[in-house]
Amino acid sequence: QVQLRESGGGVVQSGDSLRLSCAASGRTFGTWGWFRQAPGKEREFVATVGWSGASKEYADSVKGRFTIGRDYAENTSYLQMSSLKPEDTAVYYCAASRRTSTQVEREAYDYWGQGTQVTVAS
Repeated sequence: QVQLRESGGGVVQSGDSLRLSCAASGRTFGTWGWFRQAPGKEREFVATVGWSGASKEYADSVKGRFTIGRDYAENTSYLQMSSLKPEDTAVYYCAASRRTSTQVEREAYDYWGQGTQVTVAS
């Protein structure tokens, strides 16, 4: 059974940094993605990394502040977030796809984690 489990969420101050991790069990994946959903809003794309690890894409709102990565040995993905802003407050979800190229659409992902709350206080 495939499972994704996020960790690392919490409450931080504006300007702080936070690192989210996502561990997968059951199989390896070609592409990882991170999405977020704020109250009353749709789930939106944040970042994705392809199979090579070198190909990455970011939402404009987080470009230059967030970094996505993957660890093949541990079968995990991480999202390093810095210079956090109150508008980054949301539930963050990791997602995994059997595809090998970067994916920005939710429909491209086959598995999802349960989400972890990130709250940025002003």
